[in-house]
Amino acid sequence: MKFWIVGVLILSFSASFKTALANEGMWQPHQLADIKEQLVAAGLELNPEDMSDLSKFPMNAIISLGGCTASFVSDQGLVVTNHHCAYRSIQHNSSESNNLLANGFVAKTKQEELAAAPGSRVYITESLTDVTDKVTGDISSDLTGNDYYLAIEKNRKALVAQCEVNKDYRCSVSSFHGGASYVLIKLLTIRDVRLAYAPPSSIGKFGGDTDNWQWPRQTGDWAFYRAYVGKDGKPADFSEDNVPYKNKAFLKVKASGVDEGDYVMVLGYPGRTNRYRTAVEVENTFTWTYPTAKVYREEYIDVIKQNSAPNSDERIKYASTIAGLANYAKNYGSMVKSYKKGDMLARKQQLETDLATWLSKDASMNKLYGDSLRTLNKLVVQSDQNKERDLLMGYLGRTTMMSVSKRLLRLAHEQGKPDIEREVGYQERNLKRFEQSMASVNSRYVADIDKAIVLHFLAKYIDLPAEQRVATFDKFFAIQGKDLSKAKVKIDRMYAATKLGNEDTRLAMMKMSEKELRGSSDPFIQFAVSQFDYNMAEEKRDKALAGQLQRVRPDYMKALIAFKKSRKEAVYADANSTLRITYGNVKGYSPQDGLTATPFTTTEGMLAKYIPGDDEFDLPAKLRQAILDKRYGSYVDETMGSVPVNYLSTLDITGGNSGSPTLNSKGEFVGLVFDGVYESIIGDWDYDPVYNRAIHVSSPFMLWVMDEVDGAQNLINEMHIVE
Repeated sequence: MKFWIVGVLILSFSASFKTALANEGMWQPHQLADIKEQLVAAGLELNPEDMSDLSKFPMNAIISLGGCTASFVSDQGLVVTNHHCAYRSIQHNSSESNNLLANGFVAKTKQEELAAAPGSRVYITESLTDVTDKVTGDISSDLTGNDYYLAIEKNRKALVAQCEVNKDYRCSVSSFHGGASYVLIKLLTIRDVRLAYAPPSSIGKFGGDTDNWQWPRQTGDWAFYRAYVGKDGKPADFSEDNVPYKNKAFLKVKASGVDEGDYVMVLGYPGRTNRYRTAVEVENTFTWTYPTAKVYREEYIDVIKQNSAPNSDERIKYASTIAGLANYAKNYGSMVKSYKKGDMLARKQQLETDLATWLSKDASMNKLYGDSLRTLNKLVVQSDQNKERDLLMGYLGRTTMMSVSKRLLRLAHEQGKPDIEREVGYQERNLKRFEQSMASVNSRYVADIDKAIVLHFLAKYIDLPAEQRVATFDKFFAIQGKDLSKAKVKIDRMYAATKLGNEDTRLAMMKMSEKELRGSSDPFIQFAVSQFDYNMAEEKRDKALAGQLQRVRPDYMKALIAFKKSRKEAVYADANSTLRITYGNVKGYSPQDGLTATPFTTTEGMLAKYIPGDDEFDLPAKLRQAILDKRYGSYVDETMGSVPVNYLSTLDITGGNSGSPTLNSKGEFVGLVFDGVYESIIGDWDYDPVYNRAIHVSSPFMLWVMDEVDGAQNLINEMHIVE
């Protein structure tokens, strides 16, 4: 495998440099040798240089699900991840009469395993290659704005096309440090994924939204998939003839879990962090974007619940949507509270002042980068000019019929171009996933609920300032001023007349030319046609701005990284859904004066929260009785006199790390990371070693429930258990 060395200003640093504060940092595999001292001091027993190799243990056991992380825990393609990462597949296989969300699911044999939700994938990272020169090296310095954006995209798409030698591979080009470097990532893609086991939601989501981001926590957030391939061992579409994937490596499971102070690490695919954003970006995000998005998400949930009964088929269809909306609504609200209590903005402003002072003392550096921050902030302010409209229209656009109709028309438009010139997401490589998404619409769509959401956000839309209203939108719905009477009549007719709720109709429309689709009488297709030119113009404007940002943000990052290096601070890139390692120790914390949180919770603590019939705090009778009887067997922790359920660590994680395996100093599986404490929510923007704590579900609790409660002994027997 080829690793990369980017210029001195970007990534390289000496091991003698101090790391960022405490266990801060989501490190790329090739950086592990550079932080070897810190890893060994924390307790790692494996060789960091071996861990840098994706073809060796433990890296070759770590996989991505596309939004969540997972890992192999047997040599038969058995995959463990979080319950909330498999939630859509559990929902997909649930109905009012057979509710797997409520009842759980155990496949006693491989033949009983259920096909995961359409589009489910297992991605195995095979290689990472520096391609910075191939992306930006041949682009004229005269290009800017939209032209520069398109030149970058053209080069990225060409590299992806060369990499994807067949449909067994999925490739992407990811940017690091705001576009200062680019890496080509090659992923083996397994397309036949099946649900093997999921505990009831009363275990997998115990505590619900109330306990989300809270400690103490007692959530059994795990589920199992299995990856299948053709008999030739290569990825294949779902078939009864397929066989379990024979992976090169898998994690051994430590039955006793961890003790306080133990070294732990998480290997996974963290989504996005924003540790290097400017003070202007920070202030706008925390004073407007997050507070507004929190309200919109909560209102979205309320509309769904007002139009569906608990445990009904309608509510089950929207269960995954509600869970996702609720998670981020709480996330946003908690981050705003943390922001108001802290001094992040002041520290950002001071950093930028110190950076400017440092640059002013070096004429050559100042000439290169001295104006980068001012230019960057000017573009950021420009991008926020229509933020109220853009955010609101984004939530309107999440509704199913509006989204489906626009995507179908855009597909038809893009298919009229050569494949390499098509917009990302509409190339030949995307068509199978596109088809699967169209086929699965009905598993998460109810017309009356969709309509209610549209009407709710339309009522907010008419309160926008006049200059932010969209003329084509108002015209189509016959909105005059703040009068929605005609719009409501039209929307009723649209939902009554549309055929897009029919799977066959959607799939047939995928094959239509743009001319044919534009001629459709379907009211939602007519809506998409009416907004198409406006949407394309807005997209072009956004790309022009993105192109300007792609020119200036790398310069700002180069200056900032050089400045940090001058202060002997190690530098890691913001998370961007690529493979990372974060390390630390099992440790409690003091959330406020007079309170100390111990690092473990127990099954007794779980039982103490039990509320019969409560959606968030109910528990299966069998689990309750096993706790009352202390029927813990070999899974008991003698010092606790119980089974540890969840534990805390100092690890630096974010969204996308969900489902990541937690490994001990020997690389043994000791649980899954699934959340953070309330005080660490702001960690996407700012790491605080005093309060940052990750929450993990413990391996002994997983094994105990599988053995004692759910009867999943077949899976336990399949795994390598280290007693």
